Amino acid sequence: RNDTMLEPDWNQISDSITAMTGSQASLQACNPEAGGDINRAFSARFGKRRLFIKLNSATYADMFEAEHEALSVLRGSETLRVPDSLCFGKDDHHAWLVLEFLELRPQGKAGALGKGLAAMHRVTSERFGWHRDNTIGTTGQINSWATDWVDFCRRQRLGQQLRLACDNGFATQLEASGEELLLKLPALFETYTPGPSLLHGDLWAGNHAYLPGGEPVIFDPASYYGDRETDIAMTELFGGFNPEFYAAYRADFPLDDGYPVRRTLYQLYHVLNHLNLFGGGYLARSVHMLEQLLSELR
Repeated sequence: RNDTMLEPDWNQISDSITAMTGSQASLQACNPEAGGDINRAFSARFGKRRLFIKLNSATYADMFEAEHEALSVLRGSETLRVPDSLCFGKDDHHAWLVLEFLELRPQGKAGALGKGLAAMHRVTSERFGWHRDNTIGTTGQINSWATDWVDFCRRQRLGQQLRLACDNGFATQLEASGEELLLKLPALFETYTPGPSLLHGDLWAGNHAYLPGGEPVIFDPASYYGDRETDIAMTELFGGFNPEFYAAYRADFPLDDGYPVRRTLYQLYHVLNHLNLFGGGYLARSVHMLEQLLSELR
């Protein structure tokens, strides 16, 4: 049985909004919204307030709790607009995350997005990681605190996705080259020592938009503290970001000369994640990126 297709208990959701906001919430109207590949989405009116609700099965309650916390931290950085996350909750069948509803547009002030992201990346921590694990898509993302970025990358990012891919049946194509890359990883950082920047963590084109006045908004984070190049690399993986965005970012926070090679490394993490989530359509690209990186290191 697929619990996500059951009609949610709106009374339970109303009660969770009331409990976490302190103001009485009762559902007035509800409409499905276009969502991503992972969650169902609704816009709902509770009294005079319109809210955006993400819905999945109850097993994803931790995912929504982690997203709620990441949105709160990003919002607290006062660098870019993020939706206010009101509450999260679950019942026997569903988990939900309740956000303020924003009217969003695909185009806006791309330069302001670049400038805001540069400011966000200047928010730092003493260590790499996050105060909790979260998810990238629906894949668990390990965020144990670490002082060494290369080791963090090897164990908690690339190594984890390679292990999953091998477990998913792709060991023949990926295991040997993957292990070689993990061993040679330090060579990509011989002249570059990244600091732990506050990251969005999953900044592809579908996770940013603009308010009607042009102000940029980011959402659906998979946040942690890590190398800021990882966010920039993700923006370049599937396209959809204006050149004005990159110009504004680089003007405020120039990238290291070695970024183009590490971009492939950081994009490989996400391509392997797509391989693990969606299957073999991403295998050829994963193999090519591994070989491309190894050719730089041999």
